[in-house]
Parts: sequence; C-alpha cells; structure tokens
Amino acid sequence: MNHRMTIPRHRLPLWPVPLLWTLALGLWGLSRQHSVWRDEAATWQVARRSVTDIWRLLGEVDAVHGLYYLLMHGLFECFGPGTTTLRLPSVLATAVAAACVTVIGCRLAGGWAGLGGGLAFGLLPAVQFHLQEGRPYALVSAGAGISTLLLVTVLQGRDRKAHWVAYGGTVLLCALLNWLSLLILPAHAATLAWTRAGRGTWIRWAAAVAAAVAAVLPMILFTSTQSRQVSWIPPLTWHMLIGPAIVLAIGALGALLDRPRAGRLSAAAVALPLLAVPQIGLIGLSLAKPLFLDRYILFSMLGLALLIGAALGAVVRMVEPRFPRAAPWLVPAVTAVAVIALWPHMLAKRSPASRVDDVLAVAADVRQLKKDGDAVVFVPAARRDTALVSPAAFAGLRDVALAESPVASGTLKGEEASPERIRAAMSAQRRIVLITDVPEVARPVSAARDRAKIAVLEESFTAVADEQVRGRRVTVYERLRPGR
Repeated sequence: MNHRMTIPRHRLPLWPVPLLWTLALGLWGLSRQHSVWRDEAATWQVARRSVTDIWRLLGEVDAVHGLYYLLMHGLFECFGPGTTTLRLPSVLATAVAAACVTVIGCRLAGGWAGLGGGLAFGLLPAVQFHLQEGRPYALVSAGAGISTLLLVTVLQGRDRKAHWVAYGGTVLLCALLNWLSLLILPAHAATLAWTRAGRGTWIRWAAAVAAAVAAVLPMILFTSTQSRQVSWIPPLTWHMLIGPAIVLAIGALGALLDRPRAGRLSAAAVALPLLAVPQIGLIGLSLAKPLFLDRYILFSMLGLALLIGAALGAVVRMVEPRFPRAAPWLVPAVTAVAVIALWPHMLAKRSPASRVDDVLAVAADVRQLKKDGDAVVFVPAARRDTALVSPAAFAGLRDVALAESPVASGTLKGEEASPERIRAAMSAQRRIVLITDVPEVARPVSAARDRAKIAVLEESFTAVADEQVRGRRVTVYERLRPGR
C-alpha cells in the first residue's frame, strides 16, 4: 500500500476542478446548432414511446440499449424532448468520469498527476465526440471510473463488504448499458495480478464479478439473437488498428515515466491495463465477429488520461527541485497549450458537420417543400427517423410505403408493404417527397422495396425540387405529363 503520494486530508479535494472543467466543455455548444444525427435520433424516437412500447421494441431490436432507453424515457417525461435533455446525461457522466480519474491519480501518483489526468480526460478527441452525444457510452465511462476507483480503494487497504457490493453493482449497471463494458474485468484482473493482490481479495473480486455477470448473462444471450443490428460494422482491417496503436504507444510512454514496478500499486498498474486490455479484447472479438467500434470501449480512455496525468506528475517532480516556482504552473500551462492545439478539433466537434447527417435540418426542408396531400417515401426505410423525431414537419404527408408503424411493429423504422404494393401506391400519386441520403454518404440500394421506390420515380416522375443539407436529401417529384 502506497501512502507516500496520498494528498493530506487537510487539503481541499481537487476533483471538483476537473468536474467543473468538463461540465463547462460539455455545456459549451451543447445543441450543436440544433442538430441531431441518426444515432441520436434512435434515442429520441424510442424515448418518446411508452414503457410498454419500449419493452415491445426491445423484444425485436436494440435490447442491448434497453436500460438506457428507459432512462431517457424518464428524462423526456420529466423535462420534455430536446437536445439538452438528450445530451446532458452524457455531459454529467463524463464530468463524473473526469472526477474519478482525478481521485485515482491523486491517490496513486500525487495531486498534480490527478489534476492533470482529470483535466486531460475531457480534452481527449474520442471523449470530445461522446461528451455531447445522446447515446450511453459516456454513462458507461462514468461507471467504469467508479468501479476502478472502488477497486483502487480496496487495494489501498479499505477492503469492506460495501465496497465489493458497490463494485459488483456498478459493473452490472455498466453491462446493462452495454455489455461490452465487461471488457473492463480482465483489465482489473491484470491490475490485481500486477499488484500481487492477496487470495482473499481475489476471492471477493471473483464473487462480485460472478454475481454481476450472472445477472447480465440472460440479456447477453438474448441480444445475440439481434446480431443483425451490428451487421453493418465492417470486418477488421489493418488501417482500423492505426488509431489504437497510437493510443497504446502514448499510454506506454506515460507508463514508462511512472516507472511501474511489479507488486506495487501505481497509476500505471491501474491505467495501462485499463487502456490496453479493452482495446486488445475488442480486437480479438472482432476477429470472430466484426464489432470494432471505438465507442464500445470509450471507457478505456480513462486509462489514457490517468497515464497522461502520471506523466505530468513525474515531470513536475523532476522540475520542482531546480525550478520550484515554475513547477506549479506546468500542468496549467500544458492544459492551456492542449486547448490551443485542439481548438479547431473542439470547434469541429460542436458543429453539425461533425456527424454524418442531421435529421432536424432535413425536416425543416420538408416543411418548406411539401404540399398537403403529397406522398412521402424513405430510401432506405431507416431515414423515416426524420419523421419520427419531427412529426409536425410531416403533417399532411402520406407515408404510402408504410404498412405498420414503428410503434405498432415494435421496430425502429416500421414495417413496409411488399414491393408490388409500394409500386402500386406510388404510381397512384401526383407528387411524392423522397427523403434519402446525399450521394457522398449513401450506400448502394439493395433492398427490393427500395429498388421498387427508385424504379417508380425514374419511370413515372420527374424531379421538380431538390435540397441537400447536412448528409440528407429531400427531392420532390411530380408525375410526368402524357407525351413527355
């Protein structure tokens, strides 16, 4: 147990500084110019359904996000739908994660290491993206930070039953938000092995883990039947490994500065496994089934922030004997330089262009271009999310391809009629509004229903208006006149 680096009790805690810093970063530009992209649109439209309807949906798709959808439903009921309600949970969760980094860093490597790591966490590019994202990954990061802090608390000698109950409960909640968060468990096991934890600690850790995994196992098995939800993820390629390789190299450099030793609880002993093991684990899983998306292991950035903080703390200790007045300014100066260097990136992440599309912007175009009685079709059917998030913009339009609504069918995009019925319904229209992707991001049309929609438009209609905005496209078609 290492007490040398522990902050004396009479000092004010440092964790509120990174917490408030991260909150400020998250609240800045929170609405992203009132834009919502397709992933967030899924959260938005599901959260507006009743609990019964959400439960029906989870039986068909997206059970992996069931707890998150129920949480967001409660928030939408209390505070109303909007970009603030959609994204504020991620901002708060990221701030909690930054505070956990600070506390862990302070305990294991000193105050400057904790402060530097906590401030760095909110600036990491991957964290910047999900800091203002209406999806569950920031919440998982907060849970990972809490569970790691509980593990450090136990390894520092405060081994209480309440700590292990809290640890197991936090692991379970994270797994219910996204079961790939269980990749944190081998990382924690590596820390236990590195620090040569006692047999009793191993037994209590294994019991907490077994209880959490047993509780979440039914959901894992059930979500395996919904694997089509991730069928779009491409197979692992070498170029996809460049980012993780760079991150791991930076982490290894930070670990060297911390000079970890086997058997000693240090920042590197906690942070390096937390950074490396989930990345390597997800790569391994992706060799069997394509699953490699960095957001699934966003929580591994906690390890990178801890290592950055440990490196800064080591530099401060080296500088302090020779330049005692300059040493206290090192972490603030490095943070300021990082902000300046990352400023263009931070601005970009707060713009609508940072996402592949914007379902709200295209809804505004529909409102301007439509006429009462027009038909509307979506290619692919998933682009119906625009109408689900902004139903008022589609008032007066008839969704002629839809056979059963998303709510009634328990799906995200609804059930469409057969290609033959779609063709017949479209052929009877005078004007049709098409919602689709811009060519730059559109995928080849493969579904038979979508091919039928395009064929009818090309054969019997001509485009009279066309607007493209933020990844989405609205085209108004009118029926060809005889003789044309």
